[in-house]
Amino acid sequence: MADIPIGATTITSAATQAPPRLLFIDNIRWSMIILVLSMHAADTYSPFGNWYYVDRQATGFGTALFFGIYQSFLQAFFMAALFFIAGYFAAASFDRKGFSAFARDRLFRLGVPTLVYMLVIGPLTQYFLSRTWGRGGFGHQWLTHLGDGEWLSETGPMWFCAVLLLFSLLYGLIRLSGQQVQVVALRGPMVVVFVLVMAAATFAVRVVVPAGASVLNVHPGDLPQYVLMFAAGAYGYRGDWMIGLADRSCLRWGGLALAISAPLFAALVLFGGGLNGDTALYAGGFNLVSAGKCLWEALVCVGMGLLMLTVYRRHCDTQGPVAKWLSDNAFGVYLIHPPILIGFALLLHTLPLFALTKALLLTLLAAIGSLAVSALILRQSPLRAII
Repeated sequence: MADIPIGATTITSAATQAPPRLLFIDNIRWSMIILVLSMHAADTYSPFGNWYYVDRQATGFGTALFFGIYQSFLQAFFMAALFFIAGYFAAASFDRKGFSAFARDRLFRLGVPTLVYMLVIGPLTQYFLSRTWGRGGFGHQWLTHLGDGEWLSETGPMWFCAVLLLFSLLYGLIRLSGQQVQVVALRGPMVVVFVLVMAAATFAVRVVVPAGASVLNVHPGDLPQYVLMFAAGAYGYRGDWMIGLADRSCLRWGGLALAISAPLFAALVLFGGGLNGDTALYAGGFNLVSAGKCLWEALVCVGMGLLMLTVYRRHCDTQGPVAKWLSDNAFGVYLIHPPILIGFALLLHTLPLFALTKALLLTLLAAIGSLAVSALILRQSPLRAII
């Protein structure tokens, strides 16, 4: 394995060229953002999770179990996949631009939309739709929101961009320091070590940090997974993992990770208290259930990542007009979907449908509505430059 200098002054002319566009990565990205909508739709009707607006009705055991499995499974990998992709492109962007231009670009493309959400979209959503703000009129509440500093913690789903901005700037500073990084050829034993490190780091944080804690609207116990996946994305760019990893190896190790995760999840449900509605042990603390859950999350995260890389690379590396449109509007959907999803949830409130049916219908309506607003309004406005 060769050492590659990564300081800003060591960029070669070849590295300054933009890499060819990998359409399968674009397709993974918009797919994950549709799953974000489905997660927030599930949060609306599920007995689990947090969201601006909830419309929870009495559900049977089977429905609650389905929601629990679905939400836990998504939470284990879908945002981590986005951090992996972000790390890959952060490394490529730094190579082309150097630290100053890279930092300016990240501040603009991640910081500005986050502020737009924190100062405009989020407050409007809270006051007019979720009704989680106090009285006195929107103007009064908005000024109070600014004055007491509450807006600093109200990132909503844009926590992803806020955290990604911090990761990107930290990565840029590390690169600027001139430290060396190795080109790593990914091997099976490294996958095992990576899973164990992720599980151990997540467990350690959840032992120390209470379940209700939040930083930038994300629980610190999830940050080890996101940091490691971002770093893996950066190493993946160095080692050409996106293209160079063999399908057979990805399928073997990804399938093995998921195969191990299945009986582990069953054991956690059977013996962790889930069947009795007691979820306290899953939330953290120094106990075997929390440790097992952290290991399960790491297995699903890595397993799904490897399988998605293979499947999308092999079968979804093209874009017709629809896929390109979805890709072009993916970030706009992520930015604007909360008020649209909540608006449709309010319209669905009186319909006598099962919770699972409502969640599926809400996902579909929110996706259509958010895509329409992104394409017809956001991308025709000055915000086009950041989405």
